[in-house]
Amino acid sequence: MSTIQTDIEARLAASEPDVEVLLAEIVGGSTLRVFIDHPEGVTLALCERVTKALPEVRERYALEVSSPGIERPLSKPQHFHRYLGRRARVRTIGAVRDAEGGRRHKSVTGELVGASNDAVTIAADGDPPSLVAIPYAEIQRSNLIEE
Repeated sequence: MSTIQTDIEARLAASEPDVEVLLAEIVGGSTLRVFIDHPEGVTLALCERVTKALPEVRERYALEVSSPGIERPLSKPQHFHRYLGRRARVRTIGAVRDAEGGRRHKSVTGELVGASNDAVTIAADGDPPSLVAIPYAEIQRSNLIEE
């Protein structure tokens, strides 16, 4: 998880405690894109409240706040755990090896089959499928994919 995401979560904790920040990413150097979720769903009014709750961020970046959509980002261990059994795509910072120590992967697509405090395990697409354990520290970006 990025430092900016941690900062935004801390800023929203008091004003919008039920808002979950799924991902905060800088795009193109000047835009900050924030994906949020809420137990009652994400509405335009909620996105506006979150935007207004981040005045310091708006001074530095063009701010985009939106719902996660179908291809929901996954950025925390609890996100991966919540969606075990679903398909996801995980892009890594460096190449990771499958469980057999063979194929190297920079991007892995497959079923989420395990999520510990340190890593997510994916049954990577292929014939035959291979298990790939990816430490969270190696994940650059990840999201669910439509089945």
